[in-house]
Amino acid sequence: MHSAPKNYSEYHKQLDEALEDKFLRNTLDTFAVAYRANRETIFKEVDERGLIAQIADAKDDACRHMEELYAQFKEQAEKRGVHVHRAATAEEANAIIARIARENDVKRVVKSKSMTAEEIQLNPYLEKEGLIVDETDLGEWIIQLRHEGPSHMVMPAIHLSRYQVAEDFTRETGVKQDAEDIQRLVKMARVQLRHKFIAADMGVSGCNFAIAENGAVSTVTNEGNARMVTTLPRVHVAIAGLDKLVPTLDVALTALQVLPRNATAQRLTSYVTLMDGAGECKANPDGRKIMHVVFVDNGRSEIAKDPLFSQIFRCVRCGACANVCPVFRLVGGHKMGYIYIGAIGLILTYFFHGHDKAKVLCQNCVGCEACKSVCAGGIDLPRLIREIRSRLTAEEGNPLPMSLLSSVMKNRKLFHRLLKYAAFAQKPFTRGTQFQRHLPAMFLGKHSFKALPAIADKSFRDRWPALSPRVENPRYRVALFGGCAQDFVYPEQLEAAVKVLAAHGVAVDYPEAQTCCGLPLEMMGQRPTSKEVARQNVEAFSAGNYDAVITLCASCASHLKHSYPEILQGDPLIFKAQAFADKVTDFSSFVHDVLGLRPEDFNNTGEKTTYHAACHICRGLGVKEAPRALIADAADYVPCNEEEVCCGFGGTYSMKFPEISARLLEKKLDNIRETGASRVVMDCPGCVMQIRGGAEKQGLGVKVSHIAELLAENMKK
Repeated sequence: MHSAPKNYSEYHKQLDEALEDKFLRNTLDTFAVAYRANRETIFKEVDERGLIAQIADAKDDACRHMEELYAQFKEQAEKRGVHVHRAATAEEANAIIARIARENDVKRVVKSKSMTAEEIQLNPYLEKEGLIVDETDLGEWIIQLRHEGPSHMVMPAIHLSRYQVAEDFTRETGVKQDAEDIQRLVKMARVQLRHKFIAADMGVSGCNFAIAENGAVSTVTNEGNARMVTTLPRVHVAIAGLDKLVPTLDVALTALQVLPRNATAQRLTSYVTLMDGAGECKANPDGRKIMHVVFVDNGRSEIAKDPLFSQIFRCVRCGACANVCPVFRLVGGHKMGYIYIGAIGLILTYFFHGHDKAKVLCQNCVGCEACKSVCAGGIDLPRLIREIRSRLTAEEGNPLPMSLLSSVMKNRKLFHRLLKYAAFAQKPFTRGTQFQRHLPAMFLGKHSFKALPAIADKSFRDRWPALSPRVENPRYRVALFGGCAQDFVYPEQLEAAVKVLAAHGVAVDYPEAQTCCGLPLEMMGQRPTSKEVARQNVEAFSAGNYDAVITLCASCASHLKHSYPEILQGDPLIFKAQAFADKVTDFSSFVHDVLGLRPEDFNNTGEKTTYHAACHICRGLGVKEAPRALIADAADYVPCNEEEVCCGFGGTYSMKFPEISARLLEKKLDNIRETGASRVVMDCPGCVMQIRGGAEKQGLGVKVSHIAELLAENMKK
């Protein structure tokens, strides 16, 4: 039912299959667009950030007091006639539930949707014990008929068409079903499931919240099946991870304000049920329901002690991290997870189901940070995914190519020498153009969807002595962090920035001891080398008394600002690293917010110009207004659909997963084309590389440039 790729070759075949599924792509595409719009609307009426902060604080506190909350819940629930169990492992949890079934002469079990039940693989276990198990959530029942796992935590059958469902229902009922009559299909399902409810001896439910103060369990659903599961059978078993414990009803209700909004963009789900003790049941001799709550540990108590990963217990299983994920949007949950899907799934797989199942899956993250921006618990999902990659690398050792790359990148002089040699060696393939036009096809493979850039004949650092401006009585003194792409591929972008800054009274320095920011190394799990280059950069910039460190690369800026203090925690350079990080700012923000450039500073050409918001500018740094305002100052700004959706570059991601990178780029270029703009600008050289390469390959005829170039071209003398 559930499977994880054993190696990259197998995984790429699976991804290709998913990408060829046009129905899957169209469905997820339509859902992603509608979800973002609906979510934005539904959150306007509440303080989203404030609620998320409250949930994070409450869940963190619950995590710290997990043992006390469990003891309190057990005491209160048992006072109300509930039997409470604790299982150390998935196997033990299954054994407890099977024993409950045997002791109560259970033959048939009905279930409502539960990701914890999926986690422990309850259904196969009970079926091996001779029990008949029926899922009753419509989506879960459909995938049960197909012998599949859920492809989404909230919408388990989102990957299926009505035609597939009609075929499944035809096989189940022996009666031909009409795929065009969806209402009739739903009615048929209700009739079939109603018989199962009536015949069942035991109901198994999940649990959204386990409330310690009164021993109550809750379910939050949009179908009435959960209430049928928990009321009709004479035995009810609720399954809950230890992380579902909360101290009070108030905490649960606070989380409830975010859960439906994040999951399905609803204010509230159709059914919110609280079960406070064993209810009446005339089918049992004592007139009371036989009710059990099984808490599953499965590593949770150990994770709770981890100062970094304990934040995963803030997760409310809303599925929003998948809803906004550009990769999930293309390939679905069966390829973007094992049992748990989306960004949180990549992390939970590592802890709950084994490192072997996580090692390939955890690589399939483009690093766009969309998941972090919507997480109901404020979990830093991208950071945790990077950390897992680092742990896996430490556990399994470096493959030879990674070892060689690490050796090169931590040696700045060698790294730069090799790039300069590559600039010379590429000449037969560039023929004086800015692209690698004549590479043999064997070198391109799946990367043929875009034209690859040529390395500049002369790097920015080699041009710097002749470019360095003299500014009398400067307003500010800043240092430029160039980054690899702009130093060696697009030096003209840095030159444009220097022109704008110097013209407005800014003294600019370029510390030549700087090297790669280290983000590509982090994305590959190369933490030791990542730390080494971080130390080199901190030292390179510490000698100067700069007002700001400006970078034209949003990814570099986000990594320097946010990751350096994290990865250098405990290092002797930590105080220097924090001081350095505090000064890092992106070019657009500095020009707009600090220098205060306005329309009167530019000759507005009226050129129709659209914008691509690089992932790390709009989410990593939270910069939204400044670049758009500057574009409008210097040109005719034309908004683009899905401006803030990833273009598919993701640094090393586009090399590891070119098939997905290509589809993301295709969508981005389609949106740019629809604007009718003659130019598109952005704040990231990586995005320039991706979009310019794709535009060249497609013959799009749109000028692709960095925002600094637009400003420099249109700046008043």
